[in-house]
Amino acid sequence: MNYEQALSYIHSVSWRGSRLGLSRTRELLERLGNPEAGLPFVHIAGTNGKGSTAAMLSSILTHAGYRTGLYTSPFINRFNERMQIDGQCIPDETLAALTDAIRPVADAMEDHPTEFELITALALRYFADENCRIVVLEAGMGGALDSTNAIPLPEVAVITAMGMDHVRELGPTMADIARAKAGIIKAGGDVVSYGGNAEADAVIARACAERHARLVQPDFSAIRAGASGLHGQDFSYLDWEGLHLSLLGRYQLQNAALVLTVVETLRKRGWRIDDEAVRQGLSAARWPARFELLREHPVFLLDGGHNPHGIRATAESLSELFPGRRVTLLMGVMADKELSGMLDSIAPLAERCFTVRPDNPRAMDAASLALRVSERGVPAVACSSVSEGVGRAIEAAGPEGIVCALGSLYLCGAVRACVLA
Repeated sequence: MNYEQALSYIHSVSWRGSRLGLSRTRELLERLGNPEAGLPFVHIAGTNGKGSTAAMLSSILTHAGYRTGLYTSPFINRFNERMQIDGQCIPDETLAALTDAIRPVADAMEDHPTEFELITALALRYFADENCRIVVLEAGMGGALDSTNAIPLPEVAVITAMGMDHVRELGPTMADIARAKAGIIKAGGDVVSYGGNAEADAVIARACAERHARLVQPDFSAIRAGASGLHGQDFSYLDWEGLHLSLLGRYQLQNAALVLTVVETLRKRGWRIDDEAVRQGLSAARWPARFELLREHPVFLLDGGHNPHGIRATAESLSELFPGRRVTLLMGVMADKELSGMLDSIAPLAERCFTVRPDNPRAMDAASLALRVSERGVPAVACSSVSEGVGRAIEAAGPEGIVCALGSLYLCGAVRACVLA
């Protein structure tokens, strides 16, 4: 099996609905020799900020000298981004060989694993084979019944910022969603939670009490923001002075504080992470499509915000970085997202908007999105392709203008390819 054949097999696996549950993952892992059993994990769930948090933490652990695995979803440019070791994506030939080995095992199962379950098992086998010292593992959806929750007790369970997303699968209320995310909390474990949502916080605190898990939260009031610009931002937090974060967006300072709280928890558990590793790791952390600068004339920012909470954070960052200025939007969304809440935050900052349809069956068509945007008083033009949208947005903004592409992670790879070509 070569690389293309491996991807074809992986993507050919039917989801057969959401099919939440751990039985298939556990059976597949057992047939693969339980690769997860010998790996220490930091397990990350939540609504927003999971990827950025995972990227910062894995960068710090790598700089601390640990061989660090990183598992995330979805990918932006290439599938291989979903599983990395020390910042390097899995090689094509390794992915092909692992898929070749796992295929007969998965195909022999009476209840065949879903695509995500297959990828999760493949990643865990990869990390075990490569002797990772620790793995930063991002949950796909929810937590309790997400396939990543088949791992043993992690070193730390991390719950990032909470918001209303995946309500069809996880439930219609914040308590339902928090209950699903809190499923990664295991008996006697250490938990670091972002906090700030009273309804979700109550659910998480109750889960920790019931499972005798130790819960801590970052103190966001202790963040002291420093200079910021298009190439990063300086900040201090508690006793940490003069830290530099390459990731843009003021919301990333809260994510960084969450990461620093995780670092302190790991230190208490015996992990050696010196101050310099933390400084270097934060400065070196990169995460594509999270308020990412793609070019400067015009300024072109790409953000994967895809729900009201995420778009609100993007809007706040735009206002902070470009006070009093309007931006040209390039927007594409999934049809099942809460669009009204997203537009509440971003429409007041928009001078104009070009809409596109992301390459996904669930995507809203560009014309329907343009109509919804125009109802907010923002001139909107539907484009037939992402490349057309990128070109028209850049032309309309002019060399001194600002373009922000946002609305869906499924849009980001195509936008990056067009802008960086």
